Amino acid sequence: MANVWSGVTIDCLDPVRVARFWSALLGREPGPAQDGWVYLGERGDPQPRLVFQPVPEPARGKVRIHLDIACDDIEAGMAQVTALGGRFTGERHDYDAGVVVVMADPEGHEFCLVQYYA
Repeated sequence: MANVWSGVTIDCLDPVRVARFWSALLGREPGPAQDGWVYLGERGDPQPRLVFQPVPEPARGKVRIHLDIACDDIEAGMAQVTALGGRFTGERHDYDAGVVVVMADPEGHEFCLVQYYA
């Protein structure tokens, strides 16, 4: 049996708002979705779909899984996230292989913005 990673689901109070942020950040267009949900991409795309699921309550505590988003320039990437309505959490890690900053989308879902050095 072959298992295939098909997507990542993100719980949201406002799926349209959060999906709009991720669509602009990643250049992914919405695909077919259920009422109230937003999907970026479709099944069978080269990248897994991002699924934004409506939930009635805000997140509590730190989520134990997150996305890593690679960029060419960490400062420009941080500026883009901020311009789209996200924010910098204040956490930054500098390594020999690159730099990682922890960002958050408009509802506070944390993700890492990563610039790998050559």
